[in-house]
Amino acid sequence: MSTQNKKKANSPVGWTPPDFKDRVAVVAGASRGSGRGIALALAETGATVYVTGRTVRGGPEPHDGAPGTIEDTAEEVTRRGGRGIPARCDFAVKSEVAALFERVGREQKRLDILANGVWGSSEETMRIWKGKGGAFWELESNNFKEAMIGGAYPALLASIHAARLMVRHGRGLIVHVTEPAGDPGENASSLFQIFHSLGHLSINRMAGAMSRGLAKRKVAMVALAPGFMRTERVLKNLEAMTEKQKQALRFDLSETTEYVGRAVASLAADAKLLRKSGELLYVGDLAKEYGFKDADGKLVANFYRELKMI
Repeated sequence: MSTQNKKKANSPVGWTPPDFKDRVAVVAGASRGSGRGIALALAETGATVYVTGRTVRGGPEPHDGAPGTIEDTAEEVTRRGGRGIPARCDFAVKSEVAALFERVGREQKRLDILANGVWGSSEETMRIWKGKGGAFWELESNNFKEAMIGGAYPALLASIHAARLMVRHGRGLIVHVTEPAGDPGENASSLFQIFHSLGHLSINRMAGAMSRGLAKRKVAMVALAPGFMRTERVLKNLEAMTEKQKQALRFDLSETTEYVGRAVASLAADAKLLRKSGELLYVGDLAKEYGFKDADGKLVANFYRELKMI
């Protein structure tokens, strides 16, 4: 086999990764879900990836027993061609976030990419999603803590400390995984849904506001919305569903978590990235613009546009 054919045979399905062997990334919430997918996509670029999150081997498991640890992801990053460095961090704890980015600055002297996939979850949250939560006055949190302290607040803390490293070198990309959200009360059938929307709206608005100051220092910040992702938790819950129920959820439009990862890498490779800074972007749209496909070789359209939600 020729060198050219060997390279082609070893290339990931659906895209040609950029060369990020000299770049450093921090991926928050990378034990599982979108964070893991982003870390694995960045691995294929050859980047050094700090795989961060709360779930570690030998430590407490998630409330629902969802699989994955930062060590698992870091090892897979290295296996795929990057350099995976596991680093435990609770992104809702100010001191832990500060310590993480101080470590990155000390060890790497730079930071090129922050990708944040953190979103809070609890047993009560999962019960509500399944329609078993009860009336709002019977609940402990109504999802406010998970949406704000488990979602918006970590996005703010991570942005502050990543920006401090990036502005020194006059370059960088900060990405927050999110959902589109308009008026939190619009079409909401419960207090839970209002708080869920409010959390994402806060992330989206913060990204727009913070991007203005960062743009002057050549650092881009965007909010990024994947579609219906086949995360570990989603697949676990789908096991109990019938094909008819899956069709109702539009499982045919679902995507792997690496799809959003390829979007992050493609954004980071865009020489004109600052034009997009402050925007809410969609993975399906970026796939068409940048010419990448999902890890299974499919070109998945913008989920929200397909369902006429935007």
